[in-house]
Amino acid sequence: MNDVNFIEINEDDLETIRTWRNSSEVSKYMYTDNLISSDQQESWFKKISLEKNSRYWIIEYQGRKLGLVYIIDIDTYNSKCFWGFYLGDTSIRGEGIGKKVEFNLLNYVFEDLKLNKLCGEVLSFNIRVLEMHSKFGFKKEGLLKQHVKKNGEFVDVITIGLLKDEWRDIKDEIYRKIYQTV
Repeated sequence: MNDVNFIEINEDDLETIRTWRNSSEVSKYMYTDNLISSDQQESWFKKISLEKNSRYWIIEYQGRKLGLVYIIDIDTYNSKCFWGFYLGDTSIRGEGIGKKVEFNLLNYVFEDLKLNKLCGEVLSFNIRVLEMHSKFGFKKEGLLKQHVKKNGEFVDVITIGLLKDEWRDIKDEIYRKIYQTV
C-alpha cells in the first residue's frame, strides 16, 4: 500500500535538506527568507536532536529522498501538535506525493500518537496547500494578520486544525481516493 516512508534525519541528510530549504521553490512558502549556511544547518540539527516534543523525518518515495515532514510542539496534556512538510524535489510535484505524505502523517498523529488535534499554519497566498489541507478535513481556525515578513512585505498566516473525530469520519474515503485506482 504505502510507497511513502518517513525516515529519521541523520547528519548525512543535512546538506540535502539545506539545499531544499534554500531553493526559491521551497523558501517562498516558509516563514524565513534568509539563505541557510552549513553552520546554521548543523546548529538546527543539534537543536532538533535534543527536542523531546518534536520529530523530523525525510520523506522517501520509491527509494528517493524528496522532502521533509515534521511535527512540533507535541503537547500530550492538551493532546495536540503542529505540523508541516515540503517537497524539496520539485520534479515530482503534481504526482500525488503530498497527499500520501499528508495521509500518512495524519494516521501517525491520530492513531500512533493518539493525539486529539493537529494544527498547522499556512501563508495566506499558498492557496494550493490550503485547498489540499481542506480536502483532508482541515478547517480554517484563524487569521494571524501581517504575521510574517516575506521579501520585505508583511504576510497574513492562516491557522488550520483537524480533530481526530473529523479525521476518523473521512479517513476511509480519502484512502480510497489516494491508494485505490478505479
